Amino acid sequence: MNGIDVREAITQAHHEEWARVVASLTRRFGDLDIAEEAAAEAFATAVQRWPADGVPPNPGAWLTTTANRQAIDRIRRENKRDDKHRKAQMSYDDPPEPLGAIDDDRLRLIFTCCHPALAMETRVALTLRMVAGLTMPEIARAFLVAESAMGQRITRAKAKIKAARIPYRVPSAEDLPARVSGVLAVLFLVFNEGYLATGPDTDPVRPGLTAEAIRLTRLIRVLLPDDGEAAGLLALMLLIEARRPARVSAGGELVALDEQDRGAWDAALIAEGHRLVRERLAAGVAPGRYQILAAINAVHTSARDMRDTDWSQILALYDQLVRLDPSPIIALNRAIAVAELDGPEVALAAVDRLEPRLAGYHAYHATRADLLRRLGRGRESRAAYDKAIDLAGNTAETAALTRRRDQLR
Repeated sequence: MNGIDVREAITQAHHEEWARVVASLTRRFGDLDIAEEAAAEAFATAVQRWPADGVPPNPGAWLTTTANRQAIDRIRRENKRDDKHRKAQMSYDDPPEPLGAIDDDRLRLIFTCCHPALAMETRVALTLRMVAGLTMPEIARAFLVAESAMGQRITRAKAKIKAARIPYRVPSAEDLPARVSGVLAVLFLVFNEGYLATGPDTDPVRPGLTAEAIRLTRLIRVLLPDDGEAAGLLALMLLIEARRPARVSAGGELVALDEQDRGAWDAALIAEGHRLVRERLAAGVAPGRYQILAAINAVHTSARDMRDTDWSQILALYDQLVRLDPSPIIALNRAIAVAELDGPEVALAAVDRLEPRLAGYHAYHATRADLLRRLGRGRESRAAYDKAIDLAGNTAETAALTRRRDQLR
């Protein structure tokens, strides 16, 4: 195996094993700092050792064993040979007892990070780091904040979990409803990072992250079978994931929805997503944010051709969603539906009103660029494309924006 293959193996192992290693160490040592540091050191050791020794047959087991040794060494260095150390040694040798209704380390870690003692944004950010293994720049971009501020937020959150002795477990049934909203928010962001990565140094699409987000959301649905938002989020993920095979061209360029080969979409995932949406509609309960987003995607995936899309239904659903979530990003997506019904000029006026809050968001400038192009305002459209390209981190998205900009010539 050459050096390139080894680097790819380490990258794949990080994508697939980071959460498992961190969760295993958190269970054994009860300390997020120790878990994260030991996991990072294990991967650093892999970078040094695997090129010479070869990739082990079971990379996950190798990384977990190495990380456990790193954690115990750290405890010894810090002269913490107390109960924590003895418990760590015992758990290192003996299999642990199941700690919840569903014996899944990563699910327990998510619930630990999503404790209600932490602010909602902090819960999401911490879990993206500890469970999804996202880098600090990736998380900062997801929240549209500075990397340094995000780092401080995560550090404070880990310290609070340690000081408050927040348990590492799936909560009891009566505690679940208060905790699940933060968990669903985290899983959705993990899924989004996998479906369209924000960083320039990663693959534009990360199927491992989308698969893990879907897997964990299915477990949440088992825990809370009557929770409409858990069902809605699962439906939303399935309907978006179904389009992934047509999302990136053979040349590595992002393919817009109106240009995708709908025959390449995953029919089984679409059928499952539609069934979940119908079940929620039949329940007769006012839908939440994820259920409405799932319904919007159900309309998109019901159309055999872009021209068959029921934009009036999509706009009505966005109007309903805005009342629940008046965020500027929802308003931006609503404007795209407005453009199809009322024309690009009306939509552009709505988009321009969002500028103060979305000036640093690449999709805002990309949407403006497209609307300006449709209005024949080429010079302004080109400037908007330039701004979107500067802000976009995903290589596939940058390639698509560059092509559209260059077509203006």
